Amino acid sequence: MHIPVLLNEVIENLNIQPNQNFIDCTFGDGGHTMAILKKNKPNGIVVGIDLNIKKFEAKERLILINDNFANLGKIIDQLRSDAKFQSAFWQIKFHGILLDLGFSSRQLEEDERGFSFQKDEFLDMRFNKLDTDLTAEKIINTYPEKELANIFWKYGEEKYSRYIAKIIIQERKKQKIYTTKQLADLIYKISKLKTKNSKFNAKHYIHPATKVFQALRIIVNNELENLKQVLPQAIKILEPKGKICVISFHSLEDRIVKQFFKQESKNCICPSEFPQCICNHKTTLKIITKKIIVPTFEEIKKNPRSRSAKMRVAEKLAF
Repeated sequence: MHIPVLLNEVIENLNIQPNQNFIDCTFGDGGHTMAILKKNKPNGIVVGIDLNIKKFEAKERLILINDNFANLGKIIDQLRSDAKFQSAFWQIKFHGILLDLGFSSRQLEEDERGFSFQKDEFLDMRFNKLDTDLTAEKIINTYPEKELANIFWKYGEEKYSRYIAKIIIQERKKQKIYTTKQLADLIYKISKLKTKNSKFNAKHYIHPATKVFQALRIIVNNELENLKQVLPQAIKILEPKGKICVISFHSLEDRIVKQFFKQESKNCICPSEFPQCICNHKTTLKIITKKIIVPTFEEIKKNPRSRSAKMRVAEKLAF
């Protein structure tokens, strides 16, 4: 069962009022969306966006879109021009936007797309197979050693990136690496050579393949670029005093959100050595979370996957 992360904190920070409208850019299994729909009754709507919406149907106040959230602006424009929706959609204002950048349990456990090293599946890692031909298997079996090392270091922050890349090259000459188990077992063996910590069931143990899998998933799905693209679109769509909540799960995502919020909360973004402002940048956001919001001990105990979640919140300023 999927448990939405930081659910109470999301609801509190969105400050949901009756009849307000929201966008959940990462619908997943719908946990956050359903909680919002309980709060914005009787006439508020939620637009739920995801690359692979399953087991859910649109309802009277729920509009579901199978698409990449990087296309947020286009999605909203298309809804406003779609004959299926009432002309009143032109007048709909959005009071909050949520991005939960983590996985749903279904994505990890049911979809058989090679996201989890706890199952033996083909190394696919695509959120949407129509979106790209690039798979993790293709990267592992065809990319040169230097490029593999760079990917593991840059997108997984893996300190043994060069050594892992070297061993992968050696291994794939003997036998192609097609499955999650093959790759995870190989990295586990490498880690035992590099570290003394080989206790797989130790408390809070993180599997040594975690960072490599993260790096591959980010590259295959262009995750960081998608995040960079959606943030300015979200601000443009939000009503003044509307909130944007972003939940990230690793430092690369959080850094992008932090820098964007910081930039948009300034009147000038010129380099400090410039004698006067020439950028004409205007402040668009007020940062609400001076400190990041993290799960409580109780939440982590109930849902261990929430342990690395960090939420930042900002409010769109009125002009």
